Amino acid sequence: MSPLKRRPQEPMEELEERIERAQRGGPSDIRLLVHDPAVEVLEALLRNPFLSEEHLLTLLARKDLPREFLQAMAKNEELMRSQRVKAALVMNPKTPRLVSMKLLKFLYLFDLVAVSLQPAVPTEIKRLAEEQILARLEQVPLGQQITLARRATARVAAALLATGELALVAAALDNPFMTEGALLAVLRREELTETVVEQIGRHPKWSLRYDLRLQLVRHPLTPLGLALAFLPDLKPDDLKVIASDHRMTPTLREYVRAEAERRLQRH
Repeated sequence: MSPLKRRPQEPMEELEERIERAQRGGPSDIRLLVHDPAVEVLEALLRNPFLSEEHLLTLLARKDLPREFLQAMAKNEELMRSQRVKAALVMNPKTPRLVSMKLLKFLYLFDLVAVSLQPAVPTEIKRLAEEQILARLEQVPLGQQITLARRATARVAAALLATGELALVAAALDNPFMTEGALLAVLRREELTETVVEQIGRHPKWSLRYDLRLQLVRHPLTPLGLALAFLPDLKPDDLKVIASDHRMTPTLREYVRAEAERRLQRH
C-alpha cells in the first residue's frame, strides 16, 4: 500500500483535522505537514495561502509523492511561478515524463545542469536537459561557458572543449564528469584545432589512457614528437593496424612501421 494513502485503521476525525490544519494552518503547521503520509493532507497544503517556496521545495524533495499529485502541482500556475519549484519538480523521479519535458524549456541554464547530473532523473529527461544547454551555448558568456566546461556533463563539456578555446579546453579536461568515451568522440570529429588534440595528448590524466593514445597517434593534428612518445607503449598488433592509416603523415607512418618491425624482431 502506498505510504501516501490513508490507512484503514486511521480515524477519519484525525485525518480531517490534519486536512483542516493543512489548508488553514500557519507556517509552523505547514513545516510539519509537508512530511505527512496522507495525500489528502498534501493536496490541502497546496490550497494554503501561507505555503512558501521553501515549503514546496521540502515537499518536492520527497521521493514517495504520487505521480498524480505532482501532475496537479504542475498545473497550478501560482505554484509554478517559482523557478526553483519548477527545477525541483523536474528533478523529482516520480514527476510524469510529459510534465518534465514541458518544464525544461523554462529552466535556467544551471538548473538544467543540475537536472542533467541528478542520478534519480530518468535518462531521457537528462538527455533533453543537455540538449537545452547545448542549444543555448552560443548565447552564453565566456565566463559561464568556462563554468559549464568545468561542472556540466561529459557531453556538454566535450562540446565546449571542441570549440578550441584554450580556457574551455583546460576546464573541460579537468571536469570530473568527463569520460574517455567523450574524448574519443571529440577526436573523431572532422573539424578540430591542433590545440584540442595537443591538450588531450599532454593532459596528465587523459594522456595515460591507452585508447586515447592510440587515437592520438593516428590523428593528423597530433604533434610528431607527442605521437612518437606514445609509440613504445602501443601493442604490436595495434601498431600493424595503424601503420596503414593514411590520416597520418608519411613520416609518422614510417616511424610506426619501424616500431612494429622492431617489436616483431624482438619476439
